[in-house]
Amino acid sequence: MECTVRWTGLSGMTFLAETGSGHVVTMDGAPDGGGRDLAPRPMELVLAGTGGCTAYDVVLILRKSGQDIRACEVKLTSERAEKDPKVFTKINFHFIVRGRNLKPNVVERAIKLSHEKYCSASIMLEKTAEITHSYEIVDDLAELPPTS
Repeated sequence: MECTVRWTGLSGMTFLAETGSGHVVTMDGAPDGGGRDLAPRPMELVLAGTGGCTAYDVVLILRKSGQDIRACEVKLTSERAEKDPKVFTKINFHFIVRGRNLKPNVVERAIKLSHEKYCSASIMLEKTAEITHSYEIVDDLAELPPTS
């Protein structure tokens, strides 16, 4: 895996990251650090990437388990150290999983498998952060509109 990060110029603190798969992500700093608040902070992207990593796992595991999953959302809340390096010290992952007749034990197992075995991002972050999880299941009894 590769990534190239370029500072965009002599003023401000905006950076463009080009991933090995050819996608570009913009990052910027807070105004008090010379940024212009034009894009997410790098550490926000670390948190977002971790959420994406674990949500991906949970959806995949639930599908493979034969669960009728219709939606998955994970809200991450975190705390960081006050002094440099300002690593994450606490992260809570709250999953909202929507589907039909989802089995709580299967949802709980999917979340556990993601955080203990598959999500490399959260497994790395647990080296510095206390990781906690919670979830809720929303039974989706209404038909979803057909996709075209």
